[in-house]
Amino acid sequence: MMNGWKSLLTGPYRFATCMRTRLYERGWLTQRRLPCPVVSVGNLTVGGTGKTPMTMWVAETLLEQGKKPGILSRGYRRKNPRDFLLVSDGTSVLAGPREAGDEPYLMALRCPGVVVAVGADRYELGRWVLSQMPVDCFVLDDGFQHLGLDRDVNLLLVDSSDPVGIQALLPAGRLREPLVEAGRASDIVLTRVEDESMIAAVLDPIRTALGSTIDPITTRFAPQKLRSVSESMPLSDVRGKRALLFSGIGNPEQFRRMVTAFGVQVADELVFRDHEAYGPSRVADIYRRVERCQPDVVLTTEKDLIKVRSNWSMSIPLFAVCLELEILDGRSRLERALAAL
Repeated sequence: MMNGWKSLLTGPYRFATCMRTRLYERGWLTQRRLPCPVVSVGNLTVGGTGKTPMTMWVAETLLEQGKKPGILSRGYRRKNPRDFLLVSDGTSVLAGPREAGDEPYLMALRCPGVVVAVGADRYELGRWVLSQMPVDCFVLDDGFQHLGLDRDVNLLLVDSSDPVGIQALLPAGRLREPLVEAGRASDIVLTRVEDESMIAAVLDPIRTALGSTIDPITTRFAPQKLRSVSESMPLSDVRGKRALLFSGIGNPEQFRRMVTAFGVQVADELVFRDHEAYGPSRVADIYRRVERCQPDVVLTTEKDLIKVRSNWSMSIPLFAVCLELEILDGRSRLERALAAL
């Protein structure tokens, strides 16, 4: 019965999202432009498609090309009530994960030299940053639906490991917008491509919706090392060991598959909601599971580690699995698009 009601609500949701897009296209809703180039990284679905690693890769590439990039993020679930918050000035990290949100804080840590700021209105946030920072281009984190801000490069991420995710609109499915809206993208980026056979299942429905061919950029997220509060270690050091996993991310199933792929035995697993804050009760839940299954190591994601590490007092080591974005096909095309800004 619940699924039936959700299916009935899909029609009004489709109408509302399509109407909003058409109002922007026809100029009845205003799309504003910042006085410098903007690259947007976003998706069509709820849940994790790898926006944060892609946003960091774009920002770091712009930095390597001699530009002075800034990242504009909403700062989802952040606790600081200010309209605009500077997370990093490109030299120092100025706000923690609770104030800024976990993903902006992680981007500030991982991208030294890149300005990171959070705020709901990304146009006004960009103007605020430009008034005080020497930024010459912006990367818009999770920006595909933020139609009020014009962009020069519009990257749409699609998770190749989740073909079911693009089958139906909210609330029946996971699509934020109909597949035809993929036509707004300057490039479609397939993430988590472990094998070429995975591509057709997600690309064919988009091709059908658009009525045109697509030459996607293909990527995957490769685990590189493990990192704790004070040290790093190679992945080989945990091969064959029993691990407790915990995560509060958009795609916990993918995290488990990745960990088992490099030889870890999963003794137990805790899955929390995306952007979990990890208050005392949540940390206590993790401690109880550790005591129950007695693993050799506890593994989580970088986004989760930054919120738990200061309170970790157990003797069993806690490590985050650090990922690196690898572009399998289309790298030079993407680099040229960024260089042209």
